[in-house]
Amino acid sequence: MKNIPQRTCIGCNEVKNKNDLIRIVKDKEGNIFVDKTGKANGRGAYICNNIECLEKMIKTKKLERTFEVTISPEIYEKLRGEM
Repeated sequence: MKNIPQRTCIGCNEVKNKNDLIRIVKDKEGNIFVDKTGKANGRGAYICNNIECLEKMIKTKKLERTFEVTISPEIYEKLRGEM
């Protein structure tokens, strides 16, 4: 039986299967985007595919601390649109 990788959601802090989560990536140029393939180069963070986890992540600024960068409201709006 193949081992399924586990990742922690940065919104609710629950450990889930990697396939069930959405990957958010910060690349070398500092661009932040949703990685649909799960294979893009860069630092990745994972979040559940629900708006509650996204709102909790925004409220606690967890993504900013993970990527060690200030994130503009436009990026959060873009993430909301892709959920």
